[in-house]
Amino acid sequence: MLICGCGWDPGQSVGMEAACWLAPGVLRRLIELPSPPLSRHQLKRLEEHRYSSAGRSLLEPLMQRYWEWLVARVPAWIAPNLITIIGLATNVFTTLVLVYYCPTATEQAPLWAYLLCAVGLFIYQSLDAIDGKQARRTNSSSPLGELFDHGCDSLSTVFVVLGTSIAVQLGTNPDWMFFCCFAGMFMFYCAHWQTYVSGTLRFGIIDVTEVQIFIIIMYLLAAVGGSALWQSLIPVLNIQMKMVPAICTFLGAIFSCTNYFRVIFTGGVGKNGSTIAGTSVLSPVLHIGTVIILAMMIYKKSAVQLFEKHPCLYILAFGFVSAKITNKLVVAHMTKSEMHLHDLAFLGPGLLFLDQYFNSFIDEYLVLWIALVISLFDLVRYCVSVCNQIACHLHIFVFKIKPCSSALAASH
Repeated sequence: MLICGCGWDPGQSVGMEAACWLAPGVLRRLIELPSPPLSRHQLKRLEEHRYSSAGRSLLEPLMQRYWEWLVARVPAWIAPNLITIIGLATNVFTTLVLVYYCPTATEQAPLWAYLLCAVGLFIYQSLDAIDGKQARRTNSSSPLGELFDHGCDSLSTVFVVLGTSIAVQLGTNPDWMFFCCFAGMFMFYCAHWQTYVSGTLRFGIIDVTEVQIFIIIMYLLAAVGGSALWQSLIPVLNIQMKMVPAICTFLGAIFSCTNYFRVIFTGGVGKNGSTIAGTSVLSPVLHIGTVIILAMMIYKKSAVQLFEKHPCLYILAFGFVSAKITNKLVVAHMTKSEMHLHDLAFLGPGLLFLDQYFNSFIDEYLVLWIALVISLFDLVRYCVSVCNQIACHLHIFVFKIKPCSSALAASH
């Protein structure tokens, strides 16, 4: 028998249970938080939340034609969140194939692995673009859908930046690989940071769509040219080809962060220019700052060159932490609530830091694996708990469309 994924209110009705994220009871108790992550006040403000965005990127008008064509061919019974999770799973799987062949981001993967990543990222981009359209088409839009979409994007960002670094074999330049991966995570966090401040998600002329197309092209170039392409020198500049994506990341980070921080420092919609929750516009820097500072310290102080020898595991371990705090930032924005600094997400990095502090009395590689498992488990546990609680509260399904919505869609 399948039961409700919430589990916090034994007296709720069977109808309520059917609306929640269905999961076996033992599994539910294992991965769900012991107490609800959102308060009643947060749930109330979540009901009042309305999605707001501004601007559009350079390629969006052209891509919209393709996305409209694609969503028209999706059956009306397929839930938007199911589209989102399929896209994420595709991107994660194809990137992990690349990680398998290139664990230090210095190896040459088979041609088909790069092509697979290019196809995987294109599928992810396409499905990520049409999930909202499917929600409006089937009359199943909800705050959960917006949260689910941004949550999956936060995790996908980790795999995209990692896959890109592997494709250009940036592991031979560990400082640049560290910068590019954490710059990507930081920029995604900043995009939602400025949304938390202004209440509106803003898109630039060069935004995620353009970046993803650029990365797809790099995957294709990696498949065609191999390591010889990225190691070849650019005339006059006398730098390797692999440095071009890194330099583009550096320039893009400066450009994007300039725009983000202009909004953060001047666009507060709360009292006295505060965030949408009435908190300091600088408060979110503590979370992402802690992640990056710990990552940098552990990288530079490692006696066994932990990052240089295991860059993919390292990026994933800290990437899961980054995804968790980004999810909490999105939740804070949608519920107009404060972000608290104390979080189990920092447990994994904290263990690595303490191990180094005590002269690595436990093998750093083993602690890195422990940190990765803890961070992944904490991320999954938080996301499942939040989704279940919201689904129960709003009486909706996570991966199914309510019958009434399907019937309405069919009638149109």
